[in-house]
Amino acid sequence: MARYISMNNLNDPPNWNIRPNSRADGGDGNRWNYALLVPMLGLAAFRWIWSRESQKEIEKEREAYLQRTAAFQQDLEARYHAVISEHRRAVAQLSLELEKEQKRTTSYREALISQGRKLVEERKLLEQERAQIMQEKSQLKPLRNVYLNCLEEEQDWQRKAQLMLKEVGEALVERQNIYCSPVLPRSARLQLEKNLLMRASMDSVATDLEMAAGLTDIFKHDKHCGDVWNTNKRQNGRLMWLYLKYWGLVVELRKFKRVEQVILEK
Repeated sequence: MARYISMNNLNDPPNWNIRPNSRADGGDGNRWNYALLVPMLGLAAFRWIWSRESQKEIEKEREAYLQRTAAFQQDLEARYHAVISEHRRAVAQLSLELEKEQKRTTSYREALISQGRKLVEERKLLEQERAQIMQEKSQLKPLRNVYLNCLEEEQDWQRKAQLMLKEVGEALVERQNIYCSPVLPRSARLQLEKNLLMRASMDSVATDLEMAAGLTDIFKHDKHCGDVWNTNKRQNGRLMWLYLKYWGLVVELRKFKRVEQVILEK
């Protein structure tokens, strides 16, 4: 009996055992002790299991926390190295651009200096040329009067030539229109060609331009016509337009040749 009491005292401090109506022989008191021993043992076992499971959970959370902390630290270190590398590349790029800009500035400054020297030299040359031109102008002033007089003399011939070219051009347009028309008589075209050749042989301006040979070439080879539904006479012909342009240039050229001839004779 002393052994049972000792066992109860291990988990039960003094005065924890309930002893209702204890008798001298101890029969009822022992039953109460055994009745309380089982829940106390269960509570102790639960507390031990709970403490062990809690310890496992704590260790598990600690391990997860350490892993997350390590991963976060690695991520921070990777970002740190990436930022450092990016900054280094940016610094290197800026240094390279600064060096290029310095070279460009130096080149630009050298170019400005060279350009300034060149402008000074060109100014000197321009001043020399201006002085030479003024001298030549004073020498050519009499020739200017000769040039103006020659131009006045050529004005009459120029007016005649322009009028003659306009009339010949209109006649050629009409001739080509008759040639391209399926209804107009061929005799009208031949008569028009005959009149043009006669004028070219008798007109002094046309003779100077040697127009007869060109007209013969046009009558023989210019067979170009516009499309079937064409109503614009000026779309017919091709060679005739080249000759008219050529004769106009010859008229302009003759004016300058006459001036040149007069000046050289002076």
